[in-house]
Amino acid sequence: MSVLSDPHGFRRRAAGLCLIVAPIVYVAGLLVDPAIRQGGDPVGIYGAHPEQVSVSAALLHWSWVLLIPGIIGMIHLVRDRAVVLGHITGGLALLGVVNFSALMLGDFFYSMLERAMPPAQGSALGDEALADPGLVFGFQIPGFAGLLGLFALGLTLAYAGRAPWWAPFAMLLGIFGAPIYPIGTVVGGSLYLAGAGVIGLRMLRMSDTEWAGARPVQPASTETRSGNRAATA
Repeated sequence: MSVLSDPHGFRRRAAGLCLIVAPIVYVAGLLVDPAIRQGGDPVGIYGAHPEQVSVSAALLHWSWVLLIPGIIGMIHLVRDRAVVLGHITGGLALLGVVNFSALMLGDFFYSMLERAMPPAQGSALGDEALADPGLVFGFQIPGFAGLLGLFALGLTLAYAGRAPWWAPFAMLLGIFGAPIYPIGTVVGGSLYLAGAGVIGLRMLRMSDTEWAGARPVQPASTETRSGNRAATA
């Protein structure tokens, strides 16, 4: 059986690898971002470094996209305990990740606006767009709510015995701490990788039978059948 035609092995490996790769791509995107590296007033930075902004925004976009198979894998492992909670928190996490991915388009617009007009004016126009109620309630708030959903899903996974208790804390602290350059990027990135990576490694190391949730087949008992034979003899 080929890798692509193996339903259990392929999905298990895809989910596990994505949980390991997503934090690495996330940190790489932050390191390329010129505004994060500089700190302080970001006005004009995106317009001055459009190539770096383009690479950074694309990497950050894919860091959220790569989390999607990992989150689906985490939901899959919540089977015997807190199943309803796993579905709710997992659905919230998926919706949040999708919204954060869409928000990365804003970096491209900031870069273009700061080049097409005076940097301060272009940056102010970008801020006005981000403050639009539709964007705030349709993208930003659901995005941050999704991160809380990811945290709660990790706790649910720990409750089900599928992840260490510290993993969701490390993921959440890492995601929020990594944009604080440079110490936060190193420490936060390491925490994010440790929290998501330990869950991903567990997926990669488990067997396809364990992943599928199949229970071992118990041999049929012959005691009752033998007793019935003895009674009718």
